[in-house]
Amino acid sequence: MEIGIDSFAAILPDPATGNIPSAANRIAELIEEVEVADRVGLDVFGIGEHHRAEFLDSAPTIILAAAAARTSQIRLTSAVTIISAADPVRVFQEFATLDLISKGRAEIVVGRGSFVEAYRLFGLDTRDYDDLFAEKLDLLLALQESTNVTWEGRFRPPLSGQGVYPRPHQQQLPIWIGVGGTPQSFARAGALGLPLMIAIIGGGFERFRPLVDLYREAGKRAGHSPEMLKIGIHAMGFVGETDAAAKDAFFPGWAHLTANIGRERGWSPPTRQQFETMAGPEGAFLVGDPTTVAAKMLQASEILGGVSRITFQMSTAALDNAAMRRSIELLGTEVAPVVRAAQRT
Repeated sequence: MEIGIDSFAAILPDPATGNIPSAANRIAELIEEVEVADRVGLDVFGIGEHHRAEFLDSAPTIILAAAAARTSQIRLTSAVTIISAADPVRVFQEFATLDLISKGRAEIVVGRGSFVEAYRLFGLDTRDYDDLFAEKLDLLLALQESTNVTWEGRFRPPLSGQGVYPRPHQQQLPIWIGVGGTPQSFARAGALGLPLMIAIIGGGFERFRPLVDLYREAGKRAGHSPEMLKIGIHAMGFVGETDAAAKDAFFPGWAHLTANIGRERGWSPPTRQQFETMAGPEGAFLVGDPTTVAAKMLQASEILGGVSRITFQMSTAALDNAAMRRSIELLGTEVAPVVRAAQRT
């Protein structure tokens, strides 16, 4: 199992003073987090894409390129690229350039996004939400296969064999599909034979097993080998010296962001009891000490029939950068060895 971290570059107010930290300092801290993850042997670091005041990740490839220059081993990916609201040619060029800078460590996770700001910002109609994704993913996959593409669609001017450069350092850029909970998304990923990254931000892991089975069945029907049909999990997670310390470090930022988003979507305000339930044995939050977190990761993999990658969404703990760096260290030095050893036996 590959183990890593995803960040949305969250910028959160101090709960005591309400002061917002410097955006420049937060970006510098984020690059340090990637360096720590590389140093302790984690496999992958992902940067999301949002176009909101709470996050600094509207241009993730720039952050990833800065991280590439400061790291040597860790793979660098989006988490996710909102391909529906982007030009696939430009996305390919940016990640191919990142791949050259990192000497073959770039990946892309494409998705539709759980927020709609990108669509409005770039003049797109949310009624075309799924059609935009399907068409632009089709073009991105074509660009991966060939330098000179002839292609035509509804939402972008056609290509008539123009060359798209640069080409990546790898023979092909790995492309994952990021999904939430719609059966159609799981089935599409399986039919295309693309690895699947599931955003599990609440509830339990069990509810995703039927969807994972649907993905694998769709892939099998399309003739793809089981080795191609990888499952990844993007989950809320944080590692502390104790279960209590991990929860106390993670909860304030999680509660702040969840409350803000919840007001927009009509949710009830989050409570500590809800958080404790999701961080408990039946919930999908990977929050606790190294022993607790390792056991829960292995449990998640068993429930879903085998998982190839788990990435921790730690951004909401960014209120305490020292605790964040320590969490990354614990994930790499104490959690990852236990999980890897268990999977070898």
